[in-house]
Amino acid sequence: MSATDWVLHVDLDQFIAAVEVARRPELRGRPVVVGGAGDPTRRGVVATASYEAREFGVHSGMPMRTAAKKCPECVFLPADRAAYEAVSERVMATLREFPVVVEVMGWDEAFVGARTDDPEALAADIREAVLGETGLSCSVGIGDNKLRAKTATGFAKPAGVHRLTRESWAAVMGDRPTDALWGIGSRTSKKLAALGLHTVAELARADRAVLADQFGPKMGPYFWLLAQGAGDAEVTGTPHVAKGRSRETTFQQDIAEPAELAEHVRQLARQVAQDVADEARPAARVGLKIRYAPFVTKTRSITLPAPSSDAEEIERAALEVFELLELDRPVRLLGVRVEFVETDAGTVADTVL
Repeated sequence: MSATDWVLHVDLDQFIAAVEVARRPELRGRPVVVGGAGDPTRRGVVATASYEAREFGVHSGMPMRTAAKKCPECVFLPADRAAYEAVSERVMATLREFPVVVEVMGWDEAFVGARTDDPEALAADIREAVLGETGLSCSVGIGDNKLRAKTATGFAKPAGVHRLTRESWAAVMGDRPTDALWGIGSRTSKKLAALGLHTVAELARADRAVLADQFGPKMGPYFWLLAQGAGDAEVTGTPHVAKGRSRETTFQQDIAEPAELAEHVRQLARQVAQDVADEARPAARVGLKIRYAPFVTKTRSITLPAPSSDAEEIERAALEVFELLELDRPVRLLGVRVEFVETDAGTVADTVL
């Protein structure tokens, strides 16, 4: 990779909450929580929390009722998917106005591949353009590959720019815990700690054979590579294509009756089937998500005999998965998800780097 080739990771700050505040300027500076039906007295989880709400300990994935206890003065709002998608499209269109390659990673983030002698200046221009077009702030991480750019964004937040490269990686990341690495979660971090590997530097010095023995021949060496800061530097300009669609519902009262739960599965499957029809892409797998009381979540899925967009086939498969689930305790949430047939749409791209 030459000195003038860069990967930038553009990440919108508190995206969902920021969209809501942009629509309701009177909420600026107040703690805002978005999730579920926007009613903390009903079951649901936090989709996002503004920085002001996070100061009270509120975070994504937290039950809405818990969020209300931590921050009674929070403003609670329902999620509005259509609004977030519309704003996201404006942001990505703004990025594409620059002489760069844009790889969309979701509503609120994208990798940008660019050839420039001044990546900080480009990052500042991107931040200014996004702010001017949408009123939203973003943070930009600069790196010589995707992993380092993504990691750099964490140091840039909120509303800043940070560069992290091969030369600075060890000094910046070495003393940090292993779960500071993109791709290592709390469970893996605990397993690494049991091996005496608590920091990124310790993982980088680990015996790859030992890691392979503990985590498998692919994942073990992969974790070692993460600790080196190694990763893909290719940014592809293909549009972001959803891998699947899902629908779920949180019950206001736990349900233990199998017949009642099966009816909810049917309803969710029909909704997902409509999403499949709207996408005009056949489903390859159908899965269920179940959350038992008080808060234990499990998922199961099956592969369809043949890819299908047929609503009855999707419903049948969802009920088949339902039969695989244990119903030995009350249920508080059900979800149905389909995964689309993979195509080569994401493999052919205009690339740099």
